Amino acid sequence: MRADRLVSLVLLLRQRGRLSATTLASELEVSTRTVLRDIEALSAAGVPVFAERGRHGGFELLPGLRTELTGLNHDETLALLTAGSARGEQVFGLGTALASAMRKVVDALPEGHRVVANDAAQRLLVDPATDLLARRKVIEDVPEATVIEVRRAVLAGHKLRIHYAAVDRAPKWRTVDPIGLVTVREKAYLLATVSGADRTYRLSRILAAEALDEPAERPAQVDLDRIWQERSTQFRTGGDQLAAIVTLNPARREELVGTALAVLAEALEADGRLRLEVTFQDLRHAEWALWQLGTDAEAAAPQSLRAALRERAAVIAARYATPV
Repeated sequence: MRADRLVSLVLLLRQRGRLSATTLASELEVSTRTVLRDIEALSAAGVPVFAERGRHGGFELLPGLRTELTGLNHDETLALLTAGSARGEQVFGLGTALASAMRKVVDALPEGHRVVANDAAQRLLVDPATDLLARRKVIEDVPEATVIEVRRAVLAGHKLRIHYAAVDRAPKWRTVDPIGLVTVREKAYLLATVSGADRTYRLSRILAAEALDEPAERPAQVDLDRIWQERSTQFRTGGDQLAAIVTLNPARREELVGTALAVLAEALEADGRLRLEVTFQDLRHAEWALWQLGTDAEAAAPQSLRAALRERAAVIAARYATPV
């Protein structure tokens, strides 16, 4: 909305001083022509903004505009600023709104509090794009229009029509009753029901979405954490999954547990290694997970998993058998 954009423009000038029309347009994600029209509107409304021409010119705000936010202590402010830096564009398509909100929070702080909070926030980094080995996070790309329609249906409590591409199936349209949205490890999910039956949809597989006018059939109150836990348990224990027995170096336990669907049993062997009964999605998933652990893990069962790992090791050994 234009009113929100005008507020953001004023806050940018207040916090950062003189800015060019090009910089403002980039920050607000609009054209320079729109910025110029907004500047004119602010001036006409009596906001003390003026233009400085020349190579280092731009727009600047005269001192005077100030609102005080007194309800936040230092740690609360720091928490907001840190959360706002954690790749806000992934928060259900609310990145622009989050950036705008952070500007309002910072601008409303008392002067001394604002400087301290900004300096502290610069020294905390949450969830960077790469880890210590320079491996980039895999971030799913969901069209903004799709996210907006899904979010609108969830918040308004309306039925939602989605064009969904399930794994190994042709995409098809379906109408669902949305319950809520969940993000887990950079992946977003829509929790919904269809004729009362639980359904979970990956947002990245929704090709198109349309919020309908018809009210959704869902309870007025919802506990998303409980629902997610229940559906996670159902996923881990259902379907044609592969159960495996693995002996493991205890130091690598968390890596295995992090990739397996579930740990059904666990015991410490006399030689100090762990013996775990775990489940995987399928043979391919189990083979991949154990291969990552190298000689620190051994599949004791089933035989099909041992055979798959042996064949993979034989291929690698053959490739390096002779010098290049």
